[in-house]
Amino acid sequence: MKKPMLPLNLCTLVLALAAPAAWAKLAPPPATPEAKAKAAEAAAKTAWSGKVDTYKLCQAQDRVVARYRASATTAGKPVPAAPATPPCADPGPFVFTPPAEAKPIEASGAHSPATTAASPPSTAQPAATANPTPKAQ
Repeated sequence: MKKPMLPLNLCTLVLALAAPAAWAKLAPPPATPEAKAKAAEAAAKTAWSGKVDTYKLCQAQDRVVARYRASATTAGKPVPAAPATPPCADPGPFVFTPPAEAKPIEASGAHSPATTAASPPSTAQPAATANPTPKAQ
């Protein structure tokens, strides 16, 4: 009777362990313009959420300070002067304006010179007088 080379379960286990390494080497698919726009909107929304959180924290701190100052005043404790702080800045509602699409370099004309040269950049002055070199001694 012939022995099988490797049991089926062992082969399956080896393939299952090798698959993540093969997937890790693959490059991600190129991003489509829709995916880029969605990612830009998500980044803008995240930044706006951070500003809203900062605004709410500022308001909460102002309420705590006002309550502390009121309780200290009623208790007859001396209340130090409040330091000058900037007012809480309300970020307003979330508004996303997609960035303007950048033209490719070929269409923007960035690689073309502004004007065509009318004369060569040379002069009648000899190079030795324009760039004198010290004599070796």
